[in-house]
Amino acid sequence: MSTRNIIKGLKELGTNMLRIRVYPDELEMINKTRTLWNVAIENNQNPQEVKHGWVKSKEASLFVTNHNYKAPETIAVEKAFEKLIEQLKDHAPQYPDIKRKQPTNGHLFVISPADVHIGKLCRAFESGEDYNSQIAVQRVKEGVEGLLNKASGFEIDQILLVIGNDILHTDTPKRTTTSGTSQDTDGMWFDNFNTAVMLYVDIIETLLSVANVHVVYNPSNHDYMSGYFTAQLIEAYFRNNKNITFDCSIAHRKYFTYAFNLIGTTHGDGAKTDDLPNLMAHESQNWSVCRHRYIYTGHLHHKVSKDYLSVCVETLRSPSGSDSWHHRNGYQHAPKAIEGFLHDKLHGQIARFTHLF
Repeated sequence: MSTRNIIKGLKELGTNMLRIRVYPDELEMINKTRTLWNVAIENNQNPQEVKHGWVKSKEASLFVTNHNYKAPETIAVEKAFEKLIEQLKDHAPQYPDIKRKQPTNGHLFVISPADVHIGKLCRAFESGEDYNSQIAVQRVKEGVEGLLNKASGFEIDQILLVIGNDILHTDTPKRTTTSGTSQDTDGMWFDNFNTAVMLYVDIIETLLSVANVHVVYNPSNHDYMSGYFTAQLIEAYFRNNKNITFDCSIAHRKYFTYAFNLIGTTHGDGAKTDDLPNLMAHESQNWSVCRHRYIYTGHLHHKVSKDYLSVCVETLRSPSGSDSWHHRNGYQHAPKAIEGFLHDKLHGQIARFTHLF
């Protein structure tokens, strides 16, 4: 029996594309495999919960893995978050509409607390520094306030706040990242989730006292699912506030236009850095009208800044500490910081501010 033909047949399950050549015995095996999912449906079971199956006959033995499998606890968490978001929309707090005077020489202030990793655990006796959820919150609040103080001499009429970017250290109850990598953690996953939500609420309310805020969410590799729900919860919380706007889709690259500034954001774990300028040219709507183009990324936990012709790509520093893995591999001693960037309408990025820890 041709294994290649069986694999081709399995790829066609659930589609209308059946134009492949198989032998009768191979087709019988494919149909038996299809019944695995049909039996699940007949038993009122979600096919996504069927992890694998084994079809055996006198001619062959075929082990099938469901690539769409989701663990029951993952599905339960997703349903709980979705229900929580719907409930919050009905009880979102009311905010007064702030009427602001347009400054004569306004600026955009980009603030991106990247790679906070709430829930990461670092011990000084191993890596030389302590880091936990409490320190994470303290650093972000201190960093945002420090950036605002440093930029207080400029007129700011718009703030771009970038959220996500590994705000949470893990994504599962088993203390692993989205892909299943085990982590040293501080606290329970639900405590860290609530901490992240309240941290963003506090930061946004602080920023709203300065200028209107546009929030952009970047999906990331440590918390691909829980980070997304954190962003959705924040958007629902502020749904009655007219001084804040959101771009919290699951898209991995986002673009924002401020006068003649085109600003892209992405976590940095996906597309290659060299490809980001070309992707911006293809994906953004205002490439041709914006003379100044920037892309802000995270993920690396250290500073990188490079011009690709007309696009400047910057990787931002992280406020998080070095855990056991970072220490073992020598990925430490980079300055811990939160960064902000000031953009002029006509001249692009004219200043950058760094709050070091």
